[in-house]
Amino acid sequence: MRRILVASMQHESNSFNPIVTGKDDFHVLRGGEVFQNLTDHDSLSGVIRTLQDQGYEVVPTVFASAVPNGEVDLDFYLGLKAEILRIAREEQAKAPIDAITLALHGSMRIKELGDAEGYLLEELREIFPALPLFCALDMHTTMTQRMHDNCDGFVGYKCAPHTDQFETGVHAARMTIAALEDGVKAAPAWVKVPLLIAGEQSSTTVQPMSGLIDALRETEKQDGILACSYLMGFPWCDNEDSSAAVYVTADTQALADREALRLAELMWSKRNDFCFQTETHPQQQALDAAFQAVEAGKPVYLSDSGDNPTAGSSSDCTGFLRLLMEDPRTAGLRVLFGGIYDPEAVRACRGKVGEEITLTFGAAFDKTTTQPITAVGTVEAYIEDWEGSPLKTALALFHSCGVDIVLAETHIGYTRPELFSDLGRDPREADIVVCKLGYLTAAHAAVAARSIMALSKGSTNEDLKDLQYTKVPRPIFPLDSDFAYAPVENLMHKSSR
Repeated sequence: MRRILVASMQHESNSFNPIVTGKDDFHVLRGGEVFQNLTDHDSLSGVIRTLQDQGYEVVPTVFASAVPNGEVDLDFYLGLKAEILRIAREEQAKAPIDAITLALHGSMRIKELGDAEGYLLEELREIFPALPLFCALDMHTTMTQRMHDNCDGFVGYKCAPHTDQFETGVHAARMTIAALEDGVKAAPAWVKVPLLIAGEQSSTTVQPMSGLIDALRETEKQDGILACSYLMGFPWCDNEDSSAAVYVTADTQALADREALRLAELMWSKRNDFCFQTETHPQQQALDAAFQAVEAGKPVYLSDSGDNPTAGSSSDCTGFLRLLMEDPRTAGLRVLFGGIYDPEAVRACRGKVGEEITLTFGAAFDKTTTQPITAVGTVEAYIEDWEGSPLKTALALFHSCGVDIVLAETHIGYTRPELFSDLGRDPREADIVVCKLGYLTAAHAAVAARSIMALSKGSTNEDLKDLQYTKVPRPIFPLDSDFAYAPVENLMHKSSR
């Protein structure tokens, strides 16, 4: 039985967020633990189930994931990488490894080092210089030369929101199988496209992304094409590699180059068409629109987009919440706010359900763009170990100035209505629900009568020109607009090893 080594590292790293993401932020599975944690909605599960269904022995190593946050701690990353490499060597000594299939993010950045994926791939390639090596990626990958040099082929998600993660893992596994069973020699082509695009402007449910993804799928129908991906990059990480890209893997280099250049030209031609898919306003106007909208239907959802933890912000910015608490129109409404990451504030609520207290919360990590709030209110609910997160975390519900505010002990995403209902507040019965998100997840969208995105402030500002970039390569759109682009001059070749 042929043996396939698998590993996974999933993290989207925001360099504008001052938090350093470490071991307490990651959920780590080791070895056979992964087989008890397979799902129908992640790329690693797609890889493993496909390989097992086809009769391969899956050799597990280490599988680490965390909610997007600041850049990752160097020592923690080096330990993870060393563990993966150690297991790989040990397994190779037991019996030959025939191929490697990985499920990585593509925008995991290590403080003081750079791209996590590139260094892992490079060292795996040193151990296994001739093995087929394929990888599933997030759509928001920032491709690097080190990644390109050390992998036979990548495939990224084609849906945003990311509803095709499992299918992308299946795709990566099938490329591995084609190399092993059919002798396919993969030839990858990478073309940089100098764009920074906020995720909320690249939803694949609307144009231009829906049309671009259609073009990928049509291209993949061609004989010889193994995979086509638009890798959108991650705009909230200021680094020298920042760029969108096209990545095509084919059975000949000429075919991969031709199609990658064509798809890059298509993407560049759409650069002025990227737009928000939902109703979007500056933060005060967003509040005004929400207060008016509750008369027509509720709940009205507001996205506090500038401090979105699922895009790596610190989740402790209080600017938008302060506007809501100080607005007299809040009185008499049922308003939910999710939420604020502040461990000390959560601990201050422990054992005080039903009590009125004076609480200071917010700005626990981001000391530059936000200020803490001190308010009198009532602790409405407290959960010591919330089951909605793979990490042990406490939640508190603090009611003040007409707003039910979720306080979190760890850095979590506000992606599901159950977070509120677990604390005793049904979003369907609220007038206004505020979540630190960009576009709404499908679960929230199913509840919302209307969705409005506020252009608030934090580490995930949707107006990218507001951010202080110092490292991104220039020129790059939309920071720069008057420059020429030739895809052929941005076709990146592999470095000689």
